[in-house]
Formats: sequence, structure tokens, C-alpha cells
Amino acid sequence: MTGITGLILAGGRGRRMGGVDKGLQLLRGRPMVAWVCERLAPQVEEVIINANQNVAEYLNLGLPVIEDRVGGFAGPLAGLQRGLETARHPYVVMVPCDSPFLPADLVARLFAGLRAADADLAVARTGSQPHPVFCLCKRSLAPHLDAFLVAGGRKIDTWYASLRVADVDFDDEAAAFSNINTREELLEFERRNS
Repeated sequence: MTGITGLILAGGRGRRMGGVDKGLQLLRGRPMVAWVCERLAPQVEEVIINANQNVAEYLNLGLPVIEDRVGGFAGPLAGLQRGLETARHPYVVMVPCDSPFLPADLVARLFAGLRAADADLAVARTGSQPHPVFCLCKRSLAPHLDAFLVAGGRKIDTWYASLRVADVDFDDEAAAFSNINTREELLEFERRNS
């Protein structure tokens, strides 16, 4: 879609996966982040990766890589902050690096939901479960997010509560939001989908 930057969050510590960089873990012989790029790239005009370690390896994917400005692995909002600063387009869609089979229509549906509700931000939801790191927001939210982070805010739900948010139903594609947090889940995913 036109006017949208894709931001892949790969900036975490990967604690639940034993402290390894989740985005670089292999799934069917390719890093998980490569699967996410493959799904996201056709839906947006540019893709940026947010990573705070192994930057050289992420650069091998041929995409811009940005690090958090806020230190200490501050969470998804720190990655989004850098994405909003760096994006060349008026909208930014954020996705995690550990959900390799995100919906092929994710961006179109989030954008439609945002426009229909005249919202600041649209979030994917399955059933009663929101998926806050699957969101589309206006780049113009950058100063608002900066102020939240400067004040010490880190919780994504708290920041969202200060905005007009559209929940976008993806019940028909619930499995696409499965994320891989542990080595066991990665092995299970390989077995189940091979």
C-alpha cells in the first residue's frame, strides 16, 4: 500500500529463547526475520528493521537497521519511536520478528480499520485478545510517543490508552499471529509445518 512504512521489531533480548536473538533463529533454514520480511514487504513501500544487537547480521538482509534511542532494551515502544523518526511515509505498521507467517492482508485491514474509525492507531485482535505489537499508526504520533517515553512510560497498553485506537478483527486468521518465543516452540513449529 502507498504511504506506509513497515517496521519489524527485532530489538529484544530473547530471554525466553535463552538470550539469543530471536529474529536470527533459523526456521526451515532461514532466519525468522527473513520470513517476516517476505510477508510484510509486498504490503508496504519500505521496510525497516529495529535491532539492538547483531546489527551487521540484520544489515545482510539489505534493509535499513535502526537501534533504539532509549537504552536498556526498553521494549516495543522504543523501537516504534525510532521507526516513527526514520519512516519516510505518513503511516507506520509495526510487526514482531517472531511471527513469521503474519497475514498477507494485515496492512490493508489495519489501514481500513484506522480510516473507518478516524483513529490514531489500529491494532489487530483475535477474539478478545489484542495483539498490540501488530499495529498501524500515524507517523504524526512521534512527539506524543517521545513525551511518553521521556516521562518514563514503557507499557504499550498504557500509551495506547491515551490514543484513539481501532481494534481490527482477524478471527479468520488467528493462527497467523502465533509467535515463537522459545526453542521448544521453534522446534514444534518446524515439526508441525514441515
